[in-house]
Amino acid sequence: MRLALKVDVDTLRGTREGVPALLRLFDEFDVRATFLFSLGPDHTGRALKRIFRPGFLRKVRRTSVASHYGIRTLLYGTLLPGPVIGRRCADTLRAVAAAGHETGIHCYDHVKWQDYVARRDAAWADAELRKAMVLYQDIFGEPASVHGAAGWQVNPATFTLEEKAGFRYASDTRGRSAFFPVMDGRPARCPQLPTTLPTLDELIGEHGVTAQNVHETVLAASRQPAEHGHVYTLHAELEGMQLLPVLRRLLEAWRREGVAMGTMAANLAAIDTAGLPLCEVHWGTVPGRSGVLAVQGEALA
Repeated sequence: MRLALKVDVDTLRGTREGVPALLRLFDEFDVRATFLFSLGPDHTGRALKRIFRPGFLRKVRRTSVASHYGIRTLLYGTLLPGPVIGRRCADTLRAVAAAGHETGIHCYDHVKWQDYVARRDAAWADAELRKAMVLYQDIFGEPASVHGAAGWQVNPATFTLEEKAGFRYASDTRGRSAFFPVMDGRPARCPQLPTTLPTLDELIGEHGVTAQNVHETVLAASRQPAEHGHVYTLHAELEGMQLLPVLRRLLEAWRREGVAMGTMAANLAAIDTAGLPLCEVHWGTVPGRSGVLAVQGEALA
């Protein structure tokens, strides 16, 4: 079984503290991962307006958001100006690539994309994506080859924009296997490698799952067959910081079981993309996560 490690980096603190910790851990296990960066302003504090959404407040309580993100991060974009992560942490981002990991784009402004893209048009999404692409090019000296949408939030234009931008593949959805996306009748030929496994913040605090035993639930899920390998999404702000011991236990378990851990690009290399199905992308729910997100539907005939 192949398993791709996809690291979403959402905040300045996650970039400064979580990313270096993950690099040390991955180096210890001699594994490489795909790091997707939030490159523009850290406006995490603006996400607190989601408190009125069904399920969000409960998630905040059970996952101890303040302790993971820190008070200063929760003030960015409100009482404190949002620092531009890509400018502040360019050396850290380049160190990830220098260590042999795959790098790509998560977003420009995480809160802005997650909260608004589903309600905006193609021009809005294109402008946001291009700002991230320009900043990525400035930092790395080459264009990004992968995009993974913040919060698994998209609009029907996202997939065609990724194709036009020349991304080799994207990971914007939750699902079961690689596919070509169709949304609102718009097919795109940029392959989707969806997240197939639950995330820690979806599991902790539910059905007796704690930080001490959550790795057992993820491990059990990863034993289920996945046609093109599993994709596990982790976060620099969680597995890279307070939940680093959980990730260590997972890496140890996967290594014992002979799982081939690596980048999403490595998963893609093992796939005959010409034979991938077209699948409808629809809005769905995931246990433990508030709101709706982009979910892989059935294959189209």
